[in-house]
Amino acid sequence: MATDVACGFRFGIEAEYMLVDLANWRPLWYRDLSFDALNEVFESISVDDLPPLDGLELEAPHKKLMPYVVEGYHVPDPEMNPIDLWPKGVEIRTPVCESIDECLDCLKSLFDRMQTALTSSDLRAVALSHHPIEHHFEGPQNKRRHDFWQWAMTTMTTYGPDINVSLPQEMFDRLDLADLHRKVNYYAPALTALTLASPFREGGPWRIRGRIGKSLRTYRRSVVAPAIEVHPQENGRLEFKPFEMTNSLVDFRNYFLLWLTLLLDDRLTGRASDETRVYDLGQVAQRGLEAETAAGRAVEVLGRADARLLEYGIPTDTLASFWRRLEQNRVPADDLIAIHRERQNLQPIFQQLSELEVGVSQEAS
Repeated sequence: MATDVACGFRFGIEAEYMLVDLANWRPLWYRDLSFDALNEVFESISVDDLPPLDGLELEAPHKKLMPYVVEGYHVPDPEMNPIDLWPKGVEIRTPVCESIDECLDCLKSLFDRMQTALTSSDLRAVALSHHPIEHHFEGPQNKRRHDFWQWAMTTMTTYGPDINVSLPQEMFDRLDLADLHRKVNYYAPALTALTLASPFREGGPWRIRGRIGKSLRTYRRSVVAPAIEVHPQENGRLEFKPFEMTNSLVDFRNYFLLWLTLLLDDRLTGRASDETRVYDLGQVAQRGLEAETAAGRAVEVLGRADARLLEYGIPTDTLASFWRRLEQNRVPADDLIAIHRERQNLQPIFQQLSELEVGVSQEAS
């Protein structure tokens, strides 16, 4: 049977992390952080033994191409060229990898080296999808398009993963990209529901319409941010953006499996408009898998994953953890809410989310 390597797929992850003060676990933001200081830390990390950085782009004001990027708000000159950056956190960008396993191994290595380097500066990276204290940012216009500027300001408080898959050229050429967008509009909210993990605002649970919401990130970004981006000039890179941050390699593997299923399975016939996707994501952000249509559409995709991906020799056993979330109607946000209810403190949550789980989590066992 073929493997994902033999089939010519390529994989990459871009994962954003919030930073905390290691002395007291206080969440940090641009007022507390310096681009130059953070960039110096990341430039010092050796990555010579990892796959080549082909495909990664150098982003100003960075001057060294590396798999670490200081993430934040680009401060522009009068011509909209970035001249400074106000940090919100850090992003790991894996090199382009030939298999999911290679990509996850690379992410783990980069994560471990990042945490070691940050510790020397009394910092720690945390996999939380929305800043738990800050929720509003305004900066000088740094994009000529107004909607891009609004997106840039909104994402100053959000953190998320971009899941990148490149298909073989002949397979990419057969894609109907307009149809793919409609397909993603229909299924993405349900798949995102399985990953919700940012239920905090201003230091406590995010409350909306008499209940604790599951994801402030999804609620806020869905209005202005795209669900996917297509990069035909980059070997057909297809970037899926709505999933929430996780500290679990099993989750990251499942993110790839779900995105591949959407790309490859022509028996998933649901289609929807951009407006419907925005509405559904808003409902999912508040109610999780209890939102209308969420559980049913998630079952549809998970049910097709085994049949479609096994044709390419891609194992799907880790999806058992997502099936369990469906059966129990429990997503990661529920576990975070339970910890906060018991401890009345965000610190144990930050500590947990600063560790990378490499095996099947307790929740999925």
